[in-house]
Amino acid sequence: MSTLKVDAIRHNSATSDAITTASDGTCTAKLTSIGGGGLSHRNKFINGAMTISQRATSFTSTLADNEYTLDRFKHIIRGTNDSHYTQVSDHPDNFTKSMKVKCNSTYTPSASDNAGFQSMLEGQDLQDLNFGSANANSFTVSFYAKSASQNNNHQYTFQIRTYPSGGAATRIKNFPFTVTTSWQRFTFTFTGDTGADIRNDNQLGMALLWNLNAGPDDITSQYTNWTSLNKYMCVTGQSNFLDNTNNEFYLTGVQLEVGDTATSFEHRSFGEELRRCERYFQCLKGPSSIPSGTNENCFGIGFAYTTGRVLWPFIFKTEMRSNPTVAVSTQADLQALGVSGGWNSSTSFVSTNNFNTLGGRVDMNFSGSPFTAGHAAEVRLVSSNLLSFAAEL
Repeated sequence: MSTLKVDAIRHNSATSDAITTASDGTCTAKLTSIGGGGLSHRNKFINGAMTISQRATSFTSTLADNEYTLDRFKHIIRGTNDSHYTQVSDHPDNFTKSMKVKCNSTYTPSASDNAGFQSMLEGQDLQDLNFGSANANSFTVSFYAKSASQNNNHQYTFQIRTYPSGGAATRIKNFPFTVTTSWQRFTFTFTGDTGADIRNDNQLGMALLWNLNAGPDDITSQYTNWTSLNKYMCVTGQSNFLDNTNNEFYLTGVQLEVGDTATSFEHRSFGEELRRCERYFQCLKGPSSIPSGTNENCFGIGFAYTTGRVLWPFIFKTEMRSNPTVAVSTQADLQALGVSGGWNSSTSFVSTNNFNTLGGRVDMNFSGSPFTAGHAAEVRLVSSNLLSFAAEL
């Protein structure tokens, strides 16, 4: 092993040094990019350190296809995928959280079955990849993963899907990776796609998929070239995560950056990461779901439109990606204070709940006539109720 000892490094046509070294072993560098990407906000992935989980921290009921768990992660099923998701504190160095996936019941996939989870990015955030041109840029995805002892040395498949403009078929590439009981950082570089662009709007432009099992029809040789295909395809050697209820898969530190080099993970503050997630999902929670010290969480003042209907104007904390869908986990735990001084449970939403990306109104029905039309009505959530606004991809 040899050491190059210099005071500075300069291009032979430059008039100043690019790197100046100091006697204490440090240096000053004039960087314009890292691996072809920006110096800050290199990571296009959202919630890669698994710090944000607005809905809950554990998802242990039977999950439906396309149901979200930790923020920006969606459960996927083709066949059966009875997996549970939890935000946990098992993590590699320099992290605090990871997402744990646990097999809850066994299943042997057949035909075109597929199971795992995915995260999706807007097309307009990916235009610096310059796909569809002769100068399409490479990009690199990295993440940390490990397994339980029961699925040690299982091989799974990581897949990228891009969505071109004009409704053309999705384009895919995939890579196999093998997990062990120790945290490992996996790095995959994807060459730029000169054959198709990525749509340039607020719709789905790219999906990152972790395939944990697949039926025989969806297992084949690796797709090393960008291929137009509307299927989830796994690489030969794919293991079945659902073959043992003790199987576990852990993931954190997901990063997607322009260029062919995996730089160190770009940690963002909790507040910045939360705001990015709130573009797709926001919620208000009852006191059982957050530290409160009371038996209620009061969130605002509504207007009694009639004696049995309350309108509650609502402004979002962050502008959302699109007009969101409004939902409540327990309708009766969304309540308003009536003229008699008692709290009244809502019975339903009015179908004309109108929201745009900035806000709108929660429009609630109540049985009987507990309100005086034209009066104010305080609105609260009790128990573990969740009032949510979703504008997911």
